[in-house]
Amino acid sequence: MRAAAAKETVSVGARPLWRLRLRREYPRHLWHALALFGLLASARYAIDPPAPVPARVPAPASARVDRAAEGFAVLFARRYLSWDAADPEAHRRALAAYLGPNMEPEAGFQPPQSGSQHVEWAQIVQAQGAGETGRYTVAVQTDASGLVYLSVAVTDPPGAAPALSGYPAFVGPPPTAPAPAERDLSEVQDGSLGTIVARALRNYLAGDGSELAADLAPATRTPPLAAPLTLESIDALDWERAGRSLLALVHARDGAGGRYALAYRLTVVAGAGRWEIAAIEVD
Repeated sequence: MRAAAAKETVSVGARPLWRLRLRREYPRHLWHALALFGLLASARYAIDPPAPVPARVPAPASARVDRAAEGFAVLFARRYLSWDAADPEAHRRALAAYLGPNMEPEAGFQPPQSGSQHVEWAQIVQAQGAGETGRYTVAVQTDASGLVYLSVAVTDPPGAAPALSGYPAFVGPPPTAPAPAERDLSEVQDGSLGTIVARALRNYLAGDGSELAADLAPATRTPPLAAPLTLESIDALDWERAGRSLLALVHARDGAGGRYALAYRLTVVAGAGRWEIAAIEVD
């Protein structure tokens, strides 16, 4: 006998109509949502586009400060210009570490047969280039030759120590320019403010912190002067920034009788019905 064919069954169940509709329309709603999101994003960038990020441009070599090369140039200048005829070997030893194999002994300098010279101070006053092409002008105050300017060529490649890249040269001082004309200033017309500034500067220059405190804004600190001065006059008092920053031109004298023309910048604030000093020369 043939096996009885398996009977197929069909079951019928009840489902909510909203589920059937959601299942059928879900893809269409998803595409609508994505399209709306894209429109909103486009509108946001059109109304308030993001600020462009500027490309970082490395500073030119002439604008970078190479402290190692500057220090090397100053040390060389001090040793190059310091000598004593009574001990000529000391000058040779002092310069030996700076010289290359193709340079003359003592960098080509032969000190006089008598006398001596000592460097009182030396500092960089001009830098041209940096890194492998730096040339530094060093102002050197000596007790025998006075103030001289020495140009020192220094190479300072990455990963290596600074080195002398040529013979030095005596040069003139770096160029200078006259002080520029004063910016547009507005004279202070408030007599009470002028009185407060005069009193504060007098106490500040004299180093009288307790009296000065009466004219200072809360939490204001003013480091005292190393050497007190006596205020003689305030010759001009002008606004640099209206209602905020003042420039006072004063004359003062020190304990030895020296007289100075000085310019002080003061920050002022109006508080408790009167002017107060928020800063003198410092922020």
